[in-house]
Amino acid sequence: MFDLFKRESEPDRRPWGERLKAGLGLSRARLTAPLSAMFGRRALTDETLEELEAALLEADVGVPATAYLLDQLAIRVKRGDGDGRSLLKAVLTELLLPLEQPLIVGPERPFVVMIAGVNGTGKTTSIGKLAKYLQGQGYSVLLAAGDTFRAAAREQLEIWGARNGVPVIAQQGGDPGAVMFDAIAAARARGIDVVLADTAGRLPTQLHLMEELKKIRRVLAKAHPGAPHETLLVLDANTGQNALAQVAAFDAALDLTGLVLTKLDGTAKGGVVAAIAKTRPVPIKLIGIGEGVDDLRAFRAAEFVDALVG
Repeated sequence: MFDLFKRESEPDRRPWGERLKAGLGLSRARLTAPLSAMFGRRALTDETLEELEAALLEADVGVPATAYLLDQLAIRVKRGDGDGRSLLKAVLTELLLPLEQPLIVGPERPFVVMIAGVNGTGKTTSIGKLAKYLQGQGYSVLLAAGDTFRAAAREQLEIWGARNGVPVIAQQGGDPGAVMFDAIAAARARGIDVVLADTAGRLPTQLHLMEELKKIRRVLAKAHPGAPHETLLVLDANTGQNALAQVAAFDAALDLTGLVLTKLDGTAKGGVVAAIAKTRPVPIKLIGIGEGVDDLRAFRAAEFVDALVG
């Protein structure tokens, strides 16, 4: 049972870039220890390229992205474009830049954001943080508790709603589609800007549940033509390469518009962002690096690379 009286931890007052660098410390350690040694050499030999390949794979960059980075790095080193570390940061930033697309609330009212994910990714918590993030931009928000199967999910969302001062539309059991209809109607009646539509966590291999997710999307479109205006998948950064399968499956089912990458603090698999960029480049709208209500920010490629490579 979710603790109704759990107190929120003290907010982290450090600058965001500093917090991101601290959060990606384990991922950076996997990369920078071997990189520091090999970039001190005059040239990238076959041996150093093999060492770099191993370091990138250890950081969950993945085989396709690793091959691309090594090829680009070898070309630029040969041209004498700069030192190895700065070149790696440049190539990696270029690879990640297409993923840098902020979440923008369009003119539709209500603007509907559908949120999906596997159990345990931090989906419901991310919705609470996203509500606060949008409020900070001046938008009014309503939460639709579409996870009607897990009572704790509904209660947790209601707690986030109370904490942020936003209404939550929920039902005990029943059809999540009915919750979506009620939420859209309530948002219209109250003049709400944004509806955040939660859904029950599910595995991509649970085909009947993936079909249900498609149905929820159709219900939103019927309740409000053009909805959902954003369809986001919440990913746990610790999932590593398994995240690619999740992105592929949910994208095929829902035509994703973006990702929310959570739990970057303390992960040794931050390189998965490069794997996503090379293999399934769905934009990363937001990243999370902590437990506080303000620990969700827009993804910035250069900032992320600086924190990852050092």
